[in-house]
Amino acid sequence: MALFSLESLILTHGAGSNRNAPLLVAFANAFGADGTHVVRYDLPFRQERPHGPPRPVEAARDREGLRMEVLKIRETNPGRLWLGGHSYGGRQASILAAESPGLVDGLLLLSYPLHPPRKPAQLRTAHFPQLRTPAIFVHGSRDPFGSFEELRQAMALIPAETRLIEVEGAGHELGRNHAELAQRIVAALKEW
Repeated sequence: MALFSLESLILTHGAGSNRNAPLLVAFANAFGADGTHVVRYDLPFRQERPHGPPRPVEAARDREGLRMEVLKIRETNPGRLWLGGHSYGGRQASILAAESPGLVDGLLLLSYPLHPPRKPAQLRTAHFPQLRTPAIFVHGSRDPFGSFEELRQAMALIPAETRLIEVEGAGHELGRNHAELAQRIVAALKEW
């Protein structure tokens, strides 16, 4: 079985969004059309309140919510399960995977928030050396949360297989044509 194959995918959102974000919908549609069982998941902080960013003290609870969703999906779909998310959601997914090796088979990290904008010294990579889960990073060339080069350096800290899919001209939102991007990612996974 290919390293980057999947049968189920849980996608979660960024700090200012929810499960209905156009990016997540486009990815769910593309993967779903390819036969993957996809769940778009609202993190606990978003389930609790419809607006506003997560609070740092809520991060562990958000990861626990993700863990419970993974276990729920595994009950009915025991095949290869990937966890993914945009920005904050992807960061929490990667921390969960580092904390719980083997919980998921892969990560799809959309616009990983490597550091706050204009603060490159405040890296969010402390968990990368413990991450044993294969990960695909999808990142825009104009993302203020990290450049391609910064991301490549950070990915070198991860002992598992990693890939970077570069999206030229895109910022943190990964451009405007999310459907086309999602098709590109599905095709890339099949090639690998």
